[in-house]
Amino acid sequence: MVPVLAQADPGPAAPGLNVYLPLVLLFVLAAGFAVFSVLLGPLVGPKRYNRAKFEAYECGIEPSPQPLVGGGRMPVAYYITAMLFILFDIEMVFLYPFAVNANALGVFGLVEIVLFIVTVGFAYAYVWRRGGLDWN
Repeated sequence: MVPVLAQADPGPAAPGLNVYLPLVLLFVLAAGFAVFSVLLGPLVGPKRYNRAKFEAYECGIEPSPQPLVGGGRMPVAYYITAMLFILFDIEMVFLYPFAVNANALGVFGLVEIVLFIVTVGFAYAYVWRRGGLDWN
């Protein structure tokens, strides 16, 4: 006869990683949907290729033919505008936390944000004076 050892009761189960199971399942579902959509698109989508679909498109302006040798000039107004948008968009990203927490920052925060706005204002005035905002 073999004696049966009494097993200790582990008590209530610790939450562990079981609380993250719905989140992991959501990520798996999202990744599966993304992969399914990417793989299914070319299979069921229309396949009407023509020369115009393979040409460059720049905001409705007909692309000019580029010489094969020597590069050629490329208009950069769109790219400069995009970079300026990113610059001032990042400024807003820095201003929102200040606006939310302005009372807690006090005078020091006010001085810092004024210096930040003045610095960005100088950059804006420089771009404006150099003609970076003109579309002619």
